[in-house]
Amino acid sequence: MGKSRARRFRRAPFSPAGPEQRRDGESGPEEEPAAELLEKLQHPSAEVREYACASISKLLQQKHVIPAFLQRDVVRCLGPLLMDHSLAVRETAAGALRNLSACGGFEVCDDMVTKDIMTPLVALLKECSTGLDANQLSPKKCREINKNYIEDIANEAINLLWNVCECNNTAVSIFNKEGCLEAVLHYMKKFSTNVDLAISVANCLQAVTEDNPDLLSSFNASAQQVLETVMLSPESTMKHILLRTLIAGTIWNIKDTIPPGSLGSMVNAILKIFSESLAIDAGETIIRMNEAEKNRLKLAAEAETEENMSDVIDNCVLSEDDDMEEIPKGKVRRENDISDLLPTDKWELKEVTALLMAQQTALEIIVNMCCSEDPSDDEWEELSSSDESDLFMENSYNEGGGLLMSPLCLSDEVNSAFLNNLIPKKILEKTAFPNSVALDICMHNPSWKPLIKKLNAVQCRALTCLHSILLVSDVDCLGGASALQSLAQHLSQIVFSKTELPTDTEFLEAITSALRALLQTMASKNISQCMTPEQLLALCEAGIHSSNASVRVNVVSILGISGSVLAKGQDTAETLKMIGKFLLEVAMKESSLVVAGEALDALFDVFADGKEAEKAAVQIKLLPALKEFQPVFKMRMRKEGKGQYSTDQLCVLDNVKMNLRRFIAYQETLGKTPT
Repeated sequence: MGKSRARRFRRAPFSPAGPEQRRDGESGPEEEPAAELLEKLQHPSAEVREYACASISKLLQQKHVIPAFLQRDVVRCLGPLLMDHSLAVRETAAGALRNLSACGGFEVCDDMVTKDIMTPLVALLKECSTGLDANQLSPKKCREINKNYIEDIANEAINLLWNVCECNNTAVSIFNKEGCLEAVLHYMKKFSTNVDLAISVANCLQAVTEDNPDLLSSFNASAQQVLETVMLSPESTMKHILLRTLIAGTIWNIKDTIPPGSLGSMVNAILKIFSESLAIDAGETIIRMNEAEKNRLKLAAEAETEENMSDVIDNCVLSEDDDMEEIPKGKVRRENDISDLLPTDKWELKEVTALLMAQQTALEIIVNMCCSEDPSDDEWEELSSSDESDLFMENSYNEGGGLLMSPLCLSDEVNSAFLNNLIPKKILEKTAFPNSVALDICMHNPSWKPLIKKLNAVQCRALTCLHSILLVSDVDCLGGASALQSLAQHLSQIVFSKTELPTDTEFLEAITSALRALLQTMASKNISQCMTPEQLLALCEAGIHSSNASVRVNVVSILGISGSVLAKGQDTAETLKMIGKFLLEVAMKESSLVVAGEALDALFDVFADGKEAEKAAVQIKLLPALKEFQPVFKMRMRKEGKGQYSTDQLCVLDNVKMNLRRFIAYQETLGKTPT
């Protein structure tokens, strides 16, 4: 049977323009050509330069305009402005570069590093760090424009640093060599007064600490103390929960710097943070926060009406005395100040977004905690073996409250902490579909609609997390067959609760991976499976048409597992015929050799033994079909193998080819070949 590989999450590079997308120049003139705006970056007036940066920042959020700016060397035009004598220009230039890095993707980030964006960026980060506590603006000026330029510039710069370090190893090396850690940790100390800046720093830290052993020596006791202080902070807002979750992920990345005697308490602290995040019902939070937003907007509208009435009265009084000087109401702002162009503060929406990001991050880190770090991602890619004895990893499991309750397979300290925080139960709750009332709110509110994708992402991460937990489980500690069967019913309900089977690729990959791992676990202990063959075939019919090869691998593996169990029973020949025909068709028509190989591997397991399997094999003419297909498979491997598949995948396919020859020989010895 094919082995379900442990999936290790690497952090998503970034959402467009980072977690809080810049909106500088919201009403900027999009029709202005790139050349004209770039020329204005050299203008002697700081306000003109600021306006040009803000307009470019706005335009760079649209991917189709990015090439026009790249052709005109936008990186080298904006880079020097990171050290402009005007703080406002520094901020808008950093915001524009941040948007370029976020919306441009990996290739653009590589190009930015090649064009030496790191030199002015590192200089800016260090200068901001030095001036963080010393206000470089006069107190009067700060009050007038209600800004802390140093922290705002730092926030833009940190997000730019995060983006390029996610995409480019050279940027990470420069981060290490230039001692950037000290600067960014200094920003983290502002977490109690500027949580948005702290979240940006935490995102950056989690990125640069992943698979970066050269940085570990920089995490001395002082650096660890900064992280610990944030982890122990008592603030209960969703943003602070996200901040603590990100810091927990960073500490997990640098766990090798933790003394062995402190490992248990460290893991316990991390898992408590994850537990805090996962315990919150996102659907109920959306409903509550949406109602809070409505009430806030209603009160604001009423207050505005009262203010307008007051203005009418004041104007009447003023008209009676033309010599009186009108006193301007509202915000005092300097000419051409673009801060009014930023979007109104949607704090309720931001709180829900922070919660969903915290939950997604927690689930991804738990997946990584479940995975062995020895093999690389490629080494585990679609591994396959006919030896059922190595299907399962060494592990440990427990059960509580009738639900899956598993410790992680890392150490006694981790196992104990995992159980104490009851995380698996909370993971199971997140695998269900999102609250329908919350979904309806999001669907009918344009600004809240993006939350639907985030809700679905949390569900998919929870399913992937469940898959990883199953891979490191021990069946004997699960609570017996009833616990596994309850879980199977739960997953079945998720798949078949709607009138139409799901087609979303990410969801299909997550649910089929979880089912595959569960069925493997149940088959290993001869536990009867609750999903009917008809249900499994329906799921596989839907999954085999997915554009994602991993989904197709999962569904044929699921059929192989189920078929091998059915082959040991009685009166199952008809079902085995359906499974056999399905797998044969996949093997012969599948465009991916990896999927075709998995289908063949599944056939070997289904028809390896048993009277019912022998009967079904004869009726679907399995032997002649495989004999006819054998040279085709060999030819495809010769033609398609090199260049299209990794070395590990080719090793697996070679094994399948050898097993195909052996299986044909085995079938011939049965004496069941039709004349």
